[in-house]
Amino acid sequence: MLVTLAATATPGTLDDATDLGFLLHKHPDRAQVFDLPVGRAHVFYPEATAARCEVALLLEVDPVGIVRNKRFGGGDAFALAQYVNDRPYAASSMVAVALGKVFATAMAGRCDARPELPDVELPLDVHVPSLPCRGGPDLARRLFEPLGWHVTATAEPLDPAVPAWGASRYVDLRLRGTRRLADALAQLYVLLPVLDDAKHYWVSTDEVDKLVRAGGGWLADHPERARILRRYLAHQRRYVEDATARLAALDGAAPADVAEPDGEVSPDGATSPGADVPEPPLARQRADAVLGVLHEVGARTVVDLGCGEGMLLRRLAADRTFTRVLGTDVSARELERAAARLRLHEASDAERERVRLLQSSLTYTDDRLTGFDAAVLMEVVEHVDPSRLDALAHAVLGHARPRTVVVTTPNAEYNVHYPNLLDGPGGSRVRHPDHRFEWTRAELRAWAGDAAERYGYAVEHRDVGPLAPDVGAPTQLVVLTLVPEGAVVHDAPTAAGADTREGEEAR
Repeated sequence: MLVTLAATATPGTLDDATDLGFLLHKHPDRAQVFDLPVGRAHVFYPEATAARCEVALLLEVDPVGIVRNKRFGGGDAFALAQYVNDRPYAASSMVAVALGKVFATAMAGRCDARPELPDVELPLDVHVPSLPCRGGPDLARRLFEPLGWHVTATAEPLDPAVPAWGASRYVDLRLRGTRRLADALAQLYVLLPVLDDAKHYWVSTDEVDKLVRAGGGWLADHPERARILRRYLAHQRRYVEDATARLAALDGAAPADVAEPDGEVSPDGATSPGADVPEPPLARQRADAVLGVLHEVGARTVVDLGCGEGMLLRRLAADRTFTRVLGTDVSARELERAAARLRLHEASDAERERVRLLQSSLTYTDDRLTGFDAAVLMEVVEHVDPSRLDALAHAVLGHARPRTVVVTTPNAEYNVHYPNLLDGPGGSRVRHPDHRFEWTRAELRAWAGDAAERYGYAVEHRDVGPLAPDVGAPTQLVVLTLVPEGAVVHDAPTAAGADTREGEEAR
């Protein structure tokens, strides 16, 4: 089994390509060997120059040792298959094990010798020459392209000498893109076993922990999330449900449907139980609710503040109702990902003028953000330090002053439905490691009411997602509407489903 990863020196990202050795904690001048439960991993550098540096991971599998290991043996349909199979030659889930063991520190985003390097996005070229791919090249593209990779996937012939036999289940996969090394390794760690869809070892709750850790920054919003969870966890429904709930709590999204899609069965041929059509994921319900408000108020120009990788921007750009769309974020890296998601490099000049991206901070006044019909802060305020919330309110409501401001944020009271949350500030439990706080309904009402009164806005509160007794919905939505000068400011009626009495009692 062979996987190679190359970095190219590029001004502004990587001045010396051999810095890849610092990130991987493997010196380019040495070949190293690591003993693993599945065999021996060899790490070496076929090329190591200042312009280009390539590292190779060669996994030498011990088929007999695997059979004798209680954790790994006995998974095939008949005894001979345990000894005669493609494990020594194809990049199966064993490569993911090797990546996780050999490059653990790099995957965690640590580099003590050069602490600035883990956050640098590198021009990377990943090559997996022989990858079992149940679903063919198309599935490989569907898994990696949403993450910003340029994918070249070619089906290998079953026998080059007999073209009539057609393609095999093996794919030659090449990925090109600019991203953090830790992100690239985490994506390979998760998605290589997904493409193989035949895990070689026993799946337990430990695998759920590994999946959530490796996929926490990108998996919850992946369009193939449900398929990834099922395949990575060997179609074990209870583990899929656990991982789904944990990712939902981490990202604020709703659990995905865990039933098998039409036409897909587990590797043993058994279909998963059917299920009723589920509610859309909470992330989609949230975006739908925001778009609904924008249409209600007749907004034509919209700024998405803290747009991140562009999930909402993609919906705004696709809706021709909006004649001007601006996405802002403090992170240049996030804006690059948003540009890739929006395919702005392929867009016409007119479309690039209509949909634009801008680096800007939420807590500083910026004249470029004035003059919009509406501004959206979707799952943003909870990432701001509480001491900077007054500055945010001034920058948005006091300076930019759009006619409508839409804010969504998690409802902390609903967190009782997420049993596996992270420890947050002050002993609280939060859905995402970067959340500085999460508001109860009463706390959001207090903040929104004070900001609205200070800057001349009316306030309306709505719920997004399924309502639960006593604790409300998972997402809170606030609509702030600029009141014409001289008019009397009143809070708008609370939308149906929001329990004002409970909010007052909590206050």
